Amino acid sequence: MAARIDHGVTSGTFSLDGETFDVDNNVWVVGDEDECIVIDAPHSVDGILAVVGNRRVKAIVCTHAHDDHVRVAPELREKTVAPILLHPDDRPLWELTHTDYLWDADLSDGQELTVGGTTLRVLHTPGHAPGGVCLYAPELSAVFTGDTLFHGGPGATGRSYSDRPTLEASIRAKLFALPDETVVHTGHGEDTTIGAEKALLG
Repeated sequence: MAARIDHGVTSGTFSLDGETFDVDNNVWVVGDEDECIVIDAPHSVDGILAVVGNRRVKAIVCTHAHDDHVRVAPELREKTVAPILLHPDDRPLWELTHTDYLWDADLSDGQELTVGGTTLRVLHTPGHAPGGVCLYAPELSAVFTGDTLFHGGPGATGRSYSDRPTLEASIRAKLFALPDETVVHTGHGEDTTIGAEKALLG
């Protein structure tokens, strides 16, 4: 059975620099009928497992370590016995949410993850967060960008551990090198395409 992309939305809060906001997060699950990878672990384990269904979770891949993307990762790990993967540059952010334990394995630029007969390539895209990554699935013509790139432009900067010039450089070097028709599945909000965002950012 060919790999597919499943989607859900969970709601909760995002807190950083002494401020808290209500947010809706996308949950992306990539795999086939038997196994899958969960991209980010926001807000609700039950909400994530509703998208997973009866499949075996091979990994919980975190695009970055802001609390609204990793808050329930340890609980999800307990339920699924799947390792948590995160880029090590995001350790300072991870430790703002989880002080007693770390993730299980590091992500690195160019690393490839396989699930359900398809491959996801890790693209290190710092700027929104130091260890921010995107996951490119060429066979699915899709990239999962977390909070690096949204419908309408780059992710937010201006908070601790973020930097706008670094983010824009990451997007131009790593994401705008992908085919224009690549669908961008974001951490919040609606989908877009690489071509549409390239036209906006110039």
